[in-house]
Amino acid sequence: MTHTPSGSAAPPGGAAPTVPAVPAVPPQSGPGGAPPGPRRTPDGSRLSAPRPPEAVRRTAFAEGVVRLREAATTEPGRLRIIGAVLAALVVAFGAVTAWQTADRAAAADAVLTSSQPLTSDAADIYRSLADANTAASSGFLAGGQETAASRDRYENDIRTAAAKLVNAAANSAPDSSSAATIADLNRLLPEYKGLVERARTYNRQGYPVGGAYLRYANEKMQQEMLPAAEDLYKKENQRLQADYADATPYPWAAIALGTVALAALAWAQRRSYLRTHRVLNHGLVAATAAGAVVLLWLVVGHSLARSGLNYSYDHGVRSLEVLHDARIASLKARGNENLTLVSRGAETKKVGDETHDAYDHDFARDMGALGKGLTRAGELADDSSGEKPVTAAVSNMTEWKKRHEAARKQDENGNYQQALDLVIGGEGATGECFDGVDASLATALAHEEDEFEEAAEAGRDALKGLPEGAAGLAVLGAAGAVLGIGRRLSEYR
Repeated sequence: MTHTPSGSAAPPGGAAPTVPAVPAVPPQSGPGGAPPGPRRTPDGSRLSAPRPPEAVRRTAFAEGVVRLREAATTEPGRLRIIGAVLAALVVAFGAVTAWQTADRAAAADAVLTSSQPLTSDAADIYRSLADANTAASSGFLAGGQETAASRDRYENDIRTAAAKLVNAAANSAPDSSSAATIADLNRLLPEYKGLVERARTYNRQGYPVGGAYLRYANEKMQQEMLPAAEDLYKKENQRLQADYADATPYPWAAIALGTVALAALAWAQRRSYLRTHRVLNHGLVAATAAGAVVLLWLVVGHSLARSGLNYSYDHGVRSLEVLHDARIASLKARGNENLTLVSRGAETKKVGDETHDAYDHDFARDMGALGKGLTRAGELADDSSGEKPVTAAVSNMTEWKKRHEAARKQDENGNYQQALDLVIGGEGATGECFDGVDASLATALAHEEDEFEEAAEAGRDALKGLPEGAAGLAVLGAAGAVLGIGRRLSEYR
């Protein structure tokens, strides 16, 4: 046999030469045949061994979704999901109902027991201060012959204002704007009283400086105290409006949740019927009944509360606001009428090209506001008990204007004593008409406050027990839903 040299070509037609296999490169071993050491980089630093791939971890939410999806593939799993959803809906319905009705009940109670009484107190503070100022000027005009009735009226007004300020301070938040206004009035009241006492002292001694002190006291009252009292009245009135706004809106979130919960319960009962041909599931029926009672109670109770509160506003608060404003106008008018005689033309006001007595000009403005207020009060009066005192006030106001004109004529003609008698005298004086207006407005205010309290109390009581009842029935309804679904689950065991 002829051997072909390695690497030479095979003869034509001969078989291909056999190529020897390349031996595998043996792993490098350490010195003396030891196993290889750790892998290193060219600079000699050690390389970490590659880690085996880790399994992808799922989040708790993803894991829950997977389990829920797996549970939903079986009827028992689906029933458990349905039971949990029904219970959650019923509980959520009860919780939202309790929350929204509790807020509205608290606002309705605030309307009746807090904000409206404080609004009336603020108006009484203004009235007491203005009437005290009027009584002080009347006593000054009487000079040394100041009557005990005039003095007592002034003192009673000051005590009333102080007591109302204490009550208002006790019911106002310490950091509220109302508290700051009340603090200002408490500071100004002693200062005003001191000025009035000085005016009286000098007046009794016959010193003309007494009139200057009285005018200064009046300026403090007119420019600082009465604006502060009016600001307090407006703030408390805004608080009253806010309480009405919180008490009257419909609880749409609770109503919507109740509707969804009842629809879900109805669907669950229909599903149970289609699969078992059993007409009633006692647990689901109990849950539906509880939810229906809460929803009906919610709708009817809140509708009655809303109706009562709206009636108390339309037939109580609106009339009270108008009557309070009219009373304030009458007090301002009386004070300016007295000061017209006290100043004797010392204070003037230019209107256009004409110069007028400042206090007499303001008197005419206040009487115009009184007339408009009484007209509006007559329009809002909805029964004879409310109309009669307003009609009487209008009659007294008309007579007051006539007597005032007569007094002004006497004063302009130099008959000061006759003018004084027509203003602060007894029968036939303007003071008699003012007292008639004030008494009539007080009667009208008492009537409207009674109407307000009756309607507002009915509105508040319509929500009584609803938050607690809704929460309790919701718990019972959720328990009924769970028990009803549990009865179906027991059939698979």
